[in-house]
Amino acid sequence: MSSFIPVTAPFDEQQRAWLNGFFAGLMGLDLHRVDGGMQAGLDAAIASGFTTAGGSSIAAPEDFPWHDSAITLDDRMAMVKEKPLERKLMAAMAQLDCGSCGYLCQTYAEAIASGTESNLTLCSPGGKETKQMIKLLLKDGAETGSINGHSTATPPVAATTGFNRKNPFSARLIESRTLNKPGSAKDVRHVVIDLAGSELKYDVGDALGIFPVNCHELASAVVLKLAADPSTKVRTPLGNTKPLIDAISEDCCLREPSDELLELLSGRVDDSLTRDSFAKLLADGTPAGFDVLDALELASRANVTATEVVESLSPLNPRLYSIASSMKKVGHQVHLTVGKVHYESGGRLRKGVASTMLADRIPVGETVRVFVQPNHGGFTVPANNDVPMIMVGPGTGIAPFVAFLQERESRAAKGKNWLFFGDQHQAKDFLYEDELNHYLRTGLLTRLDTAFSRDGNAKVYVQDRMREQATELWGWLSTGANFYVCGDASRMVADVDKALCEVIATHGKMNASVAKDFVKQLASSGRYVRDVY
Repeated sequence: MSSFIPVTAPFDEQQRAWLNGFFAGLMGLDLHRVDGGMQAGLDAAIASGFTTAGGSSIAAPEDFPWHDSAITLDDRMAMVKEKPLERKLMAAMAQLDCGSCGYLCQTYAEAIASGTESNLTLCSPGGKETKQMIKLLLKDGAETGSINGHSTATPPVAATTGFNRKNPFSARLIESRTLNKPGSAKDVRHVVIDLAGSELKYDVGDALGIFPVNCHELASAVVLKLAADPSTKVRTPLGNTKPLIDAISEDCCLREPSDELLELLSGRVDDSLTRDSFAKLLADGTPAGFDVLDALELASRANVTATEVVESLSPLNPRLYSIASSMKKVGHQVHLTVGKVHYESGGRLRKGVASTMLADRIPVGETVRVFVQPNHGGFTVPANNDVPMIMVGPGTGIAPFVAFLQERESRAAKGKNWLFFGDQHQAKDFLYEDELNHYLRTGLLTRLDTAFSRDGNAKVYVQDRMREQATELWGWLSTGANFYVCGDASRMVADVDKALCEVIATHGKMNASVAKDFVKQLASSGRYVRDVY
């Protein structure tokens, strides 16, 4: 059947069906008899702003060709060279619409451009690259007078009731259980948090935001290095006034020194070698693991005050974790799958701020500040319980798919479910092994393909298993299955995307370009959805 509304238009299937019926009725046409030429003409009319008999118009949606995570930052910036500031800022984002910033890429960019959002470090998948580009764009915008000149963003409205990002709930930690077996190189925790009394609700595919607190040893070492009174009142990057030790612990990012801190310290050191070191850090970026304490130690003779240092630090942002449970099964609890980050570097133990807090620093029964971050990209189980699901989630990427399976079980969904899971060693790192095998026995999980990369002579990953099962994978996709991926945006997700294109090209008998367009079509129709970090 032909359609007036192109599949790339920003409408869901129900909206598209309604609009098709509306235009068909308006123009007295039978949708079954609209030929390709009429289709093209109607699409063009819609794209240029179609006016109805009542005088209302359908505005042409703005095209964002740079909104593609597969395009490099340099190429994205070239595409927006002549665009207004908020579109340049949008192109600097990670293009994932992951919600980790509390916005979408477009709305976060517009909020920065309008001045309603001052925190430039919220795009965690974009990391340092995005932050540096945002600062450069704002600097250029200030010089040309273009800041605030084009933005359509409106100030965010703070909720007056309920718990949210601006007003987190103090939730009780119920459990932090190690999922790995003894001898594993990893420490992945199944974390259970009690939301009772909060009235917070979540859907599978959502994330839980957690406001971390820095490790006390690191915060104390920073205060000691500043040779300052821990009780000195300072203004924090989050706009709070607190004693220095509390400010450093609760409001300041210590993981990565800001450019402002590096510039401050560089300007206060006497020797040229240290200034050269800071110049290199500013030009090339700090090496992995280099933190605020490292910067202060490098500038050990710098004459700076604690107030100046705190004012130059980045804010400590919440961390988002994919939810690993369905409320239909666990009630008011929320479950997470958290990989503890800890490693030695430069003679010190480096720790992930939120992961080690949940694993080690908060005892069961104590509270942690949380909020629910809804997913923005349709990353959830299909509304139709008969639609098959293919899920790819190695390591902690399995978290949302545990939730998906719980949800499908609670709904008594008849759709088939196929999971690809991978990690290092089957004997030590098979996360949720008992649960997954139970789902296999009951038939809820139709297929489970695993890839344990360190168990053989050659490393095998989930994308390799996809290629091995390409014929059946294409069979599922060609008969309507949804495809979901959760994991690291910079590596695994890109590798899975490449493998998916290869499977479709080979077994769909398409060339590479057509296969890539097919994958884009899957994404635009909501059948290929990614949850990335």
